[in-house]
Amino acid sequence: MPRKRSTDEGDELLARLGSLTAQARERAEQQRTRVELAIALQRGMLPRDLPAAPGLRLAVQYTPATYGLNVGGDWYDAFTLPDGRIGLSIGDVQGHNIEAAAYMGQVRAGLRALASVTGDPGELLARTNELLLSLNSELFATCTFMRLDPVTGVLESARAGHIPFVWATADGRAGVADDEGGPPLGIDSGTRYPVTRHRLGTGGVFVLLTDGVVEGPSLDIEEGLDQVVRLAAIAAVAGLKAQALAGAVIKGAESVGHEDDAAVLVVGLDAPCVPGLDQAGVQP
Repeated sequence: MPRKRSTDEGDELLARLGSLTAQARERAEQQRTRVELAIALQRGMLPRDLPAAPGLRLAVQYTPATYGLNVGGDWYDAFTLPDGRIGLSIGDVQGHNIEAAAYMGQVRAGLRALASVTGDPGELLARTNELLLSLNSELFATCTFMRLDPVTGVLESARAGHIPFVWATADGRAGVADDEGGPPLGIDSGTRYPVTRHRLGTGGVFVLLTDGVVEGPSLDIEEGLDQVVRLAAIAAVAGLKAQALAGAVIKGAESVGHEDDAAVLVVGLDAPCVPGLDQAGVQP
């Protein structure tokens, strides 16, 4: 009899373990489905095509994070403004879930919609900030918005809590932009965002990115930005294609530990700018 009782208890334990295993598999499958849905949502809201203009070189790379079976809300965008100039944005939504991915879509759509009213980067970010506050969400987003004239190479930029962009010129100069910025979008009403004017010369590049490219457990943000500066300088001097530089930058993101989304937007010009302007590259 004792042996029979021991066998029954063993069968009961195995049944419980089997039930727990089935529940764990079901939860894992649900979480995997959530991740796949969020990634599909992200990719569905990112632009499929980039604008074209004589001499303009645009390239993007995007890698969703799957750390902890979650995804974030990074985005990039490039589109033609009503006056023919090019609008460029890159940003990052707080959080790593479907809600962050959905909020990303709202921010990107808001920027595009308001850009039809004003293309001034500072005013555009200010209006987008008020729009997001009206949604009463607990989320917020960092963002950089630029307006580029591909004919003259003149570029105006405003930054909302986002990491600065990297620049490089064909004569070997490179660095991290020191633009003054404002707070992230969706936090405080009445915020103003300063606009900084640059010029993109022939052969020069601007590299816009999110912090998942340059910051993680294996690399701090200063080291990560320095890594991108070196890559941009090499690419500009060697005349590499924008797509090759974007690929090299996203490849370098692997060294940070990559717990977050990673997005890269490279902007370059091949065509000469208006006669009389210095062709060296970036000018504040």
